[in-house]
Amino acid sequence: MIDIEVMQDASEVIHYDSPLIPFAVQRRKLSDYTDMRALSHWHKDIEWIYIKDGQMCYDINGKNIVLKAGDSLMVNSRQLHFGYDYGRQECHFYVFLFHPDLFECHPDMVQNFVQPVTENPTILFLHLKAPTGAAKEAAVIFEKLLQTRSTEKRTESYRQIGLIYELWALMFEQIKSGVEEDMEDYSEIKLQKQMIRYIYRHYQDTLSLEDIAASGNICRSKCCRIFQKYMKQSPVDFLNSYRLEISRRLLSNTTYSVTQIALSCGYNYVSYYSRAFQKKYNESPKEYRKNHKIPDEQPQV
Repeated sequence: MIDIEVMQDASEVIHYDSPLIPFAVQRRKLSDYTDMRALSHWHKDIEWIYIKDGQMCYDINGKNIVLKAGDSLMVNSRQLHFGYDYGRQECHFYVFLFHPDLFECHPDMVQNFVQPVTENPTILFLHLKAPTGAAKEAAVIFEKLLQTRSTEKRTESYRQIGLIYELWALMFEQIKSGVEEDMEDYSEIKLQKQMIRYIYRHYQDTLSLEDIAASGNICRSKCCRIFQKYMKQSPVDFLNSYRLEISRRLLSNTTYSVTQIALSCGYNYVSYYSRAFQKKYNESPKEYRKNHKIPDEQPQV
């Protein structure tokens, strides 16, 4: 299974391929994720998804699109996003990530070509659909970026920077076809991030729907509506999914007992935790630990 490493503010921890430039490539397939669904997250990095084969759904701030083979998707900085299956189909794809600081070579460039995108709350994403010319151009750039990873040469970092600049130029030319977000949606996204941060910080505590709604200073019904709109889950379902995900990592990476893990993840009753875990992962906590234990790992706090 693939873990998305997130901080308590729901931002993802990005591990770059090289210390030379803030850039990373990840080769993925949907079946690597629990229930073929990634954890909702955000980050300052620009993210590009390139679909090699199959199909998948992608959600950006509650706006859902379907990605098909040959398609690519640019997710703008700081947007809540996650991918999940389309009719339980397998999907093979690449994730390309780079930090906007990569463009800091000249202030005029940042002001005229970077900030108008990264600092614009109305630009959520850009979807390049195959077999359009722009999608084909993007695919060529992605393939070249993948080729730069096949060598240990330090000079390949310069090639990567050049290709990322090419990709940005292509995106900037096409950005008017992106989807815009109205101000009501923008306000709700701020609330959604605020409530997710609260859950990530307090999942170990006894939380109720009222607590989650109060963290956003809204009523329970609006809280449920926002979670359903942007997360496709109820607030309580989102909380439980996150608790189970954390417990799964603890089972693999620590020697804590099942009881200790259940209590540390906010479950007051081990029997209830075990039933919920079995339902989600088709294994009991003890079976999961036996099958997925990482050897020689010290307990984590």
